[in-house]
Amino acid sequence: MEWLNYHHLLYFWTIVRTGSVTRAGEELRLAPPTISAQIRSLETNLGEKLLQRSGRNVIPTEMGRIVFRYADEIFSLGRELRDTMKDRPTGRPLRVDIGIADVLPKLVVHQLIQPALQLREPVQIVCREASPQQLVARLAINELDVVLSDGPMDPSLKIRAYNHLLGECGISFIATPDLAKKGTRRFPKSLHGAPCLLPADNSTLRQRLDQWFESEGIRPRVVGEFEDYALLWVFGERGTGIFPAPSILEKQWRSNSSLRRIGRTNAIRTQFYAISVERKIQHPAVVAICEAARQELFH
Repeated sequence: MEWLNYHHLLYFWTIVRTGSVTRAGEELRLAPPTISAQIRSLETNLGEKLLQRSGRNVIPTEMGRIVFRYADEIFSLGRELRDTMKDRPTGRPLRVDIGIADVLPKLVVHQLIQPALQLREPVQIVCREASPQQLVARLAINELDVVLSDGPMDPSLKIRAYNHLLGECGISFIATPDLAKKGTRRFPKSLHGAPCLLPADNSTLRQRLDQWFESEGIRPRVVGEFEDYALLWVFGERGTGIFPAPSILEKQWRSNSSLRRIGRTNAIRTQFYAISVERKIQHPAVVAICEAARQELFH
């Protein structure tokens, strides 16, 4: 009886999804020559050519597309098996692996995840922080149960995953008392030329902020740009500049800090998504996160 090497099949599946041996190697943490050798073994085993060059990318042959569809189903079933086994009572905490986009405010992340820790059964959360693209890639190979992000999955990523909108809210501009005194009058025009701290330009919120600034004729003096929102917040608390924050956090930061609101706008909507490989989420901890967000946090 001939046996199919599922490691080789995983390498092939990853190459097709990413479109490149190099990108597949980065995702799998393997050297490209190693992956190429394993793919040749898979082709020899199956007796068919599975990949072909298309410019700088690699695409499946006609037979490769058939194999990819089977591989997609196989690894989908594998995820279902793991989820089923996770839900069985074993006396150990229910583990949930959560990918967190580095641009998300940590106060919001805490509020989103907290309901998972309030289930009747013990839950162990494992949080991984990176860019949304990196996290979705890890989600696709079953390293994560869910990804929390400020936007839906990039449609250019060739990954079968589903976007679940948790909620949205407006934006408040906040600062230390000294900066707030100068900025509260004539908001939002008062932001023109004012020192501001903004998310990095690769974030969804930053793109919406830039569009709003342009529409209002505002050109803030950008003192700093940050991929990590927690670091942005620290600089803001130290008085380095005015910074935007989701309006749902107002009650929390007003009670815990000396920060003041300069103004608020609903013209900019910041959104929060859960991204999963399931159309209908099954993991109890992820279900708790989604339901609490929709029914309480963003209600």
